[in-house]
Amino acid sequence: MKSLSVRGVRIDRLSNTPVVTLREEDAPRRQFEIFIGAPEAAAIKTALDAEQTPRPLTHDLFVLALERVSVSVSRVVLTHVSNGTYYADLVLTPDGGPEVTVSSRPSDALAIALRASCPIFVLDDLIDLVGEVIEEDESRTDTGIIDEFRDFIENISPEDFDT
Repeated sequence: MKSLSVRGVRIDRLSNTPVVTLREEDAPRRQFEIFIGAPEAAAIKTALDAEQTPRPLTHDLFVLALERVSVSVSRVVLTHVSNGTYYADLVLTPDGGPEVTVSSRPSDALAIALRASCPIFVLDDLIDLVGEVIEEDESRTDTGIIDEFRDFIENISPEDFDT
């Protein structure tokens, strides 16, 4: 198993569907995305941004309920993909009892893992299948891209469009 981090949630421009980006913690730091539903995307984003809500949301409630019955979320494991659908397991540990594995949608499992502050893993076979090494160009930060665009806009002239 490889350790993963949740890199963020965004909207895919082609499908107008939310996707969550996951990255392997250690080298070669492969990355992959999973299409998810809008409510789960909002739940993951809320957790990533450490936003507090006046009342517990569904995933918060689940973690709180588990804590009340002395069960902890030990880890989340992304297990496989079949026909474009990803699968995950929540590994729960009752106080003083053996681990229990519960099948879950990855989006729910990720939202729960972020709230429970538990590790997220991916099976080797899955990351070997879907993971891509993404080269990070450290010289092209978001700020650099914005500055380049701003410079382009400020210096554009009608002649630049002559064909």
